[in-house]
Amino acid sequence: RCESEGAPPPSPLAAIMAQQLPIRFQEVANLVALGINQQYVTFNTLTMESDKYICVREEVNGQVQVVIIDLSNPQDIQRRPITADSAIMNPVSKVIALKAQNYLQIFNLEMKSKMKSVQMQEPVVFWKWVTPATVALVTGSAVYHWAMDGQSDPKKMFDRNPSLNDTQIINYKTSANEKWCVLIGIKSEPGTGRIVGAMQLFSVEKNVSQPIEGHAAAFAQFRTEGASTDSTLFTFASKGAAASKLHVTEVAPGQRPAGAPGFQKKAVDLVFPPEAANDFPVAMQVSAKHGVVYMVTKFGYCHVHDIETGSLIYSNRISGETIFVTTDHSATGGMLGVNRKGQVLSVALDENTVVPYIVNTHKNLQLALRLATRAGLPGAENLVSHQFEQFMAQGNYKEAAKIAANSPAGALRTQTTIQRFQQAPAVQGQPSPILTYFGCLLEKGKLNRLESVELAKPVLQQGKKEEDLLHKWLGEDKLDCSEELGDVVKPLDPNMALAIYLKANVPMKVIQCFMETGQFDKIPQYAAKVNFSADWGTVIENMVRVNPQGACELAQKLATNPNGPQVDFNQVTDIFMKYNCLQQATAFLLEALKGNKPEEGPLQTRLLEMNLMAGQPGVVGAIFDNDLFSHYDKARIAGLCEKAGLVQRALECYDEIADIKRCITRTDLLNPEWLPQYFGA
Repeated sequence: RCESEGAPPPSPLAAIMAQQLPIRFQEVANLVALGINQQYVTFNTLTMESDKYICVREEVNGQVQVVIIDLSNPQDIQRRPITADSAIMNPVSKVIALKAQNYLQIFNLEMKSKMKSVQMQEPVVFWKWVTPATVALVTGSAVYHWAMDGQSDPKKMFDRNPSLNDTQIINYKTSANEKWCVLIGIKSEPGTGRIVGAMQLFSVEKNVSQPIEGHAAAFAQFRTEGASTDSTLFTFASKGAAASKLHVTEVAPGQRPAGAPGFQKKAVDLVFPPEAANDFPVAMQVSAKHGVVYMVTKFGYCHVHDIETGSLIYSNRISGETIFVTTDHSATGGMLGVNRKGQVLSVALDENTVVPYIVNTHKNLQLALRLATRAGLPGAENLVSHQFEQFMAQGNYKEAAKIAANSPAGALRTQTTIQRFQQAPAVQGQPSPILTYFGCLLEKGKLNRLESVELAKPVLQQGKKEEDLLHKWLGEDKLDCSEELGDVVKPLDPNMALAIYLKANVPMKVIQCFMETGQFDKIPQYAAKVNFSADWGTVIENMVRVNPQGACELAQKLATNPNGPQVDFNQVTDIFMKYNCLQQATAFLLEALKGNKPEEGPLQTRLLEMNLMAGQPGVVGAIFDNDLFSHYDKARIAGLCEKAGLVQRALECYDEIADIKRCITRTDLLNPEWLPQYFGA
């Protein structure tokens, strides 16, 4: 049984943990246990701008300190002697904003430097980081946004609506694109003592405000069915004199096809137990991960609603003390809150139990199915399969495709489902069932590996226009790049296959594509980049069989790599000669040996020897004429030159007098003009 505010606080945590419920609830930290004086665990002295840091303004022995608690390691508490009325930590970085009366400053704690400061003309009654780069400042008359970077002063966004006069400002929020803002205040109603909520919704683009009665609000990004971009939703809770409602409305629609339904406004009753009749909403967070609204009340109750339908999923008291500040909790997709006892509490859906809970407790099969498919949660597999089979039996392939495409954890996104659509009979005047299915998958997002391959096969058979669609989907990251997909694409488009292999990180196939498309210079660079050690000898041998010149160019690049030769020169030469590619072997060695190093003498000898024995005196003559080599076996080459009738070249190499005498008598093979040069040398 829930207790009234004045009764001894119950033990909500123990009660919740004892039940199999749709939420996970735990204490992340206890600030009092960490040494924070409970006197300063209040709305005015404690701030929590994100799930990274909590900041407390505390006085110790008359000295003002700012205490920073890192929620990733709560034991790591930093105390800094800073005189300030208020301090707020940046949501993502070690940057702190400080306020001392009307003087505001932003400091980078890591750099230990002031980033900027400003002197406001009137007191700031509320402030917070609305983005990692912007601080919102609320004064008695207006709302300003102050950019962290640059030297700009705070920019006035809008004047406060008179409906917020005499209210205590408790929150201010903006939409993800900062085009919508909401200012929230509360006050006690004269005569009744009822806490009245007043909000001001402001459109930046239209420069228009709307006063709304409400206590807590939030913005959310939500993708409606058929839309290609998110809508901006505005949700708020109000407790009026006559009724209490949770409202969800679309303030900025996403892009959707003509005629597609928009988001339907929702307004559902909020139920407060009799013993908490004076309770009212104080905070609201929306889970982007699960698409649910967490609404927290003054008396410590938490109401969890589905944002799409407004339906209540669960409500219970989670704290015997008021939770006065909340934020999103990225680790769980839920929310964090701090109560007056200093407990930092985490509330989130239990992904394993929430769908069965909705089925068994609320008997709301549609809600269970929508939540499961939208958030990929387990527990609705039988419901999904049953609905899928029904639509397939009816020949309603579009709805069946939607069910399969959105099945929780991709349970129906299998080879069997693809085969079912491939084998389904076509309906006259409608796209084929398999293309209908793939269309739903592409609309939802990225295809898995199997789906990508199966989609590519029929598309490539249709011709160039459809082939361009594959380029488009690859550019949009709609396909899972894999070796299998590359293999399917390669026969028709080697360049597209290369892009797929690169993304799939299949080095050997990448190198093959580089070779086949003539991009030899990219091969060594790519191999080095991905730290791939190829068997270059095998690669070159395979290539020689189909493209000897390409193999030569690759071998030359590998031999002259800036990081050192990547191939064995003798092995490569053997490969070329094995396939009677003397021209390529010669070109390779000429490039590889251009340094004319002493240790390369045997290879110089081999190059000259190969060409002399193959009857290619022109190559040998060119080498001699250009003085390319000087470390070859001169006696060996001289003998081969003499046998080949190149007496002049033989004389250039012989050192023994007998050899010289024998050759010099072959005047018929000597150039008379050369002889004086020879004897002069």
